[in-house]
Formats: sequence, C-alpha cells, structure tokens
Amino acid sequence: MSSSPLTATPTPLLPAKSKSPPSHHPLLPHLPHCTSLRALAQLHAAAVKSGLGAYPAFVTRLLTLCTELGAAPAHLEYARQVFDRIPSPGDVVWYNTLLRGYARSADGAAPHAEATRVFVRMLEEGVAPDTYTFVSLLKACAAGRAGEEGRQAHGVAVKTGAADHEYVLPTLINMYAECGDTRSAHAMFGRVPDGDCVVSYNAMITAAVRSSRPGDALVLFREMQAKGLKPTPVTLTSVLSACALLGALELGRWIHEYVRKAGLDSLVKVNTALIDMYGKCGSLEDAIGVFQGMESIDRQAWSVMIVAYANHSYGREAISLFEEMKKQGIKPDAVTFLGLLYACSHSGMVSEGLQYFDSMREYGIVPGIKHYGCVTDLLARSGQLEKAYKFIDELPIKPTAILWRTLLSACGSHGAVDLGKRVFERILELDDTHGGDYVIYSNLCANTGEWEEMNRVRKLMNEKGVVKVPGCSSIEIDNRVHEFFAGDARHPHARRMVDQVIEQLKLVGYVPNTSQVFHVEMGEEEKATSLRYHSEKLAISFGLLNTSPGTTLRVVKNLRVCPDCHSMAKLVSMLFNRQIILRDLNRFHHFEDGVCSCGDYW
Repeated sequence: MSSSPLTATPTPLLPAKSKSPPSHHPLLPHLPHCTSLRALAQLHAAAVKSGLGAYPAFVTRLLTLCTELGAAPAHLEYARQVFDRIPSPGDVVWYNTLLRGYARSADGAAPHAEATRVFVRMLEEGVAPDTYTFVSLLKACAAGRAGEEGRQAHGVAVKTGAADHEYVLPTLINMYAECGDTRSAHAMFGRVPDGDCVVSYNAMITAAVRSSRPGDALVLFREMQAKGLKPTPVTLTSVLSACALLGALELGRWIHEYVRKAGLDSLVKVNTALIDMYGKCGSLEDAIGVFQGMESIDRQAWSVMIVAYANHSYGREAISLFEEMKKQGIKPDAVTFLGLLYACSHSGMVSEGLQYFDSMREYGIVPGIKHYGCVTDLLARSGQLEKAYKFIDELPIKPTAILWRTLLSACGSHGAVDLGKRVFERILELDDTHGGDYVIYSNLCANTGEWEEMNRVRKLMNEKGVVKVPGCSSIEIDNRVHEFFAGDARHPHARRMVDQVIEQLKLVGYVPNTSQVFHVEMGEEEKATSLRYHSEKLAISFGLLNTSPGTTLRVVKNLRVCPDCHSMAKLVSMLFNRQIILRDLNRFHHFEDGVCSCGDYW
C-alpha cells in the first residue's frame, strides 16, 4: 500500500545520464491525468522504483504538476519534499517552479517565508536567478505584506541587472504598494519608460484600489487614456472596482461600453467586475442584465450576484439564486455564504440565516470573522440581544471590536442601555480609539435618561482625544463626483437649496426628527438646525439643483444614514417625483414615491 501523500518521503534522486526520460516510458502518459495529490504521490513512488524518477526532466514535470494542483499547504509541502531531496539542485526551472507555487499560495501564514528560504538556497547553490525568479519571489512577498524581504529581493535584482526588466518592474511596484510603501512604489513607477508602461499602470491602479484609494486609481486611468495606452482586461477590472468603491456609475457605464466595443464582454472576470460595479453603484437592474447575458458563469460571478441582491435588500432573490447555483452543480464558497447571511440579516430572515450558517460546514467551509459578524447582526437586529452577546462571547476565535460594535449599534436601536454598557466596556478593552463607539453609547445613555453616564462617556472621549468621524456624502453628476461634509459651507448653492427643500417638505408634513440630537444645552430649534445641513441632505439638494426633472439621484455616504435624513429622502422622492438611491455604511436605500426599500428596517 502506498504511503499517504502527506507523510511520504520521496527517494533522493540519482544522477541521470540523460536529462530527458525515454519518451516511451509507460508511466509518462499517466502524469498529466493526476488530478489529486494522492494520485501524483502514487505515480511518483512508481516512477522512483522504475528509475524514471532519476531524470531531471521528470522532476520538473512533477514539481510543476504539484504546484498546479493547487496552492494548498499540502501540495506545496510535497513539492518542497521532492525539491529538498535533490542532492544539488542546479536547474533554475526547479527553483522557479517552487517559487511560483508559493507566490500563488492563498493559505498558510507566510508564503513569503518559504519563498525566501528557497531563494536563499538558490544563491547558496550558485544558481543564477532570472526574471521569472524575481517575479514569483516578489509576488510572494506582496502576498505576505513582507516589505523587508521584498526590499532585500529588490537589492539582489538590482545587482543582477533584473530590476528594470519589463516583468520585474511592475512586480516591484505592486510589492511596494501592497506593503504600504507608496513612496517606493511611485519611485519604481517613475522608472517605467513611457512606451512600455501598461503593465506598470495596471500594477499602480490595482494597488490603489486594494489600499482603498479609488480616486487615485481613476487619476492613473485617465493618465493612461491621455497617453493613448490601451487598457487590458486587468486594467478594466481594477478601474471597475474603483468605480464601485466611489459609486461612480456613469464612468462605470462608459467602461462597460468600452468593453462591448473592444469585444471583451465574453470574459468572465470582466463581467463579474461589471456585476460588482453595478451592484455597488446602485443599479441592480444593470447587474442582473450583465449576469443573465453571460454565456459562462463561474462561482465568483454567482457569488457576486448574490451579494448584489443582498446589498439591495432582496433577500428572497438572493436565496433563490443560491438554490439555482446549487442545481447547476456550482459549489458555494465563503463569499457565497457571506452574501447569503448578509441577505438574511438585512431582510429579517433569522431562521433562514441561522440554517445557512450551520450548513457552511457541510461544504467544508470554516466560518470567518465576517460570517460571525453577519450572524451577530442577524440576531441583534431582530432584538435577540442577549443571544447575540452569548454568541460573540462563545466564539472559537477571539472576537474583534467590530463584532462588539455591531451589537452596540443594535443596543442603541433597541434602547438596551444595561447591555450596551457591558458591550461598550468590551469594545474599549480591544480598541478605545473609535469615535463612533463613544457617540453610539453616549446617545443611548441620553435616549434612556442616563445623563450622568452620558457625561462620563463624553468626558472620557475628550480625555482620550477621540474625535467623531465626520459624515461625508458624494453624488456623481456628469462624470464628476462631488463630495459634501456635514455643515459644509463650500457649497452655498446647495445650502440654499436645502433651505428651500425643507420649507416645501414642511408643507407636506415634514417635522425634523431630533430624537438623535442629545445636546442638553440646545433647544428644539437649534437641534433642527444642526440636522439641516447633514451631508446627505446637501448631496440630495445639490442633485436636485443640477439635474433635470425625473433624473435618479445616486448618493453614497460613509456612515449610517440618520433617521431624519431617511425621512427627508422619502418625502423628497414623493414631492419631487425622483428616485433616490442612497448607499450608506450598511446597505442600499431605494427611495421612491415616499417609500424606502428597507421598510424602515436598517
């Protein structure tokens, strides 16, 4: 019986007279058909016994297959065992194959550490690294956010003359950007010749998106266009992600049209990015249109469409799509379940959400912190606050401040001040720098008449120098994104429009909701004034002022929309006959004819 692939100890290779194995060897035709690590290990054992394993060319194929089977630790560990038993590995291809496996690794705590060890041995054996060596090594460092190891690899690349190679330079840019060294990334980008920089632009744009700098990504994209550089599918997927983060729908639509004209609308990854962009920019109809028009749909596309439904509070549709996905034989992954749980949470489907959470293990998926967050939100929103507290407290992993913060927000909504105090103390043990926690808890205290506790919390906030994150809303008009902050005086026209809108809304029953303004020294009129120029009111008014009647207004806000602005948006949609799509920190709100899609459940 063959040994388990996880415990097998490959026999050391023997010197071979010829690098290439005999083409007629009976084991060779079976090599490409090994689709599992176990099968590959069994064939390897047979090859060693027959003498085939002594040929370097066979070892190259074996290592390649091992790393191509997947980037799981078991696959790479077996490849490393094979490699380590070569007496004096002198073929650069062997090193590059193993490094490429570590660069692709999605599991394991430190792929860069193993990649670095392989690279060090390479230098010790006197094997000269080539451009492929540095590309894989730098990718592994980027994946592990290993900036120091990446800088050392860069130094060796400079010494060998590989640093300015057309493949290595973009990888250096990406490595520095992923490791948070923006200055070095820009320095590398400045070394790129103007006529040879599409790949480098892709690296910079992708890095900007991953580090949550979508505006910078769009600036770089426009630079590309100005230079006449043709975007690649990689460029387009990254720029679409930037549009999704900013809520820049019109630019996203322009890119979609470019995709059609360039004949790239058959690419699954590009279509998936389009679905994601439309979903996050508030145009669910367009997202559905792209999804339904796809000839080939992979797991990621199914999952992104489920998430889009979830973000727009279409819980039943998300579940229906999931069931259809299973019928098509597509196995769900962690992202799929995240979308499902999110859909259940924002649609109030508690029992369904808990059932799906329990079913994750049937698919071999271990819940992550985001899944636990969804379950916490699911329980807390439905008023099961103590159950949510117990759920967090008994998790198999250490809870994060974000999990407790989710529960604190629900305590605020349900007026649970005693539990809120316990949760607030748990948050401070993990993170005492987040201004929103102090605001939510102090407001909860004020709302329940706990004035002494409210004053204590505000004093604590001042002592620690913690500040509240200012509300910021943006609206896209004529391909330009306009930003507004609460109380913003930079847009006097928008402020005047707010005043006019509020006066008209009062005629149909609008009364400022000051229930969330807890300043004892303020009178009701002062409280109403403090609400008047919230960022979303400014953005909506600016949209009314600068778009033709009937145009849909799309607003993105960085925080949860407040009750007063929510009421105002409902009335504006009815009085001005406008559809308003507002994306806040938690979800999308579709306002139309005086009604919101969230059903006032947010």
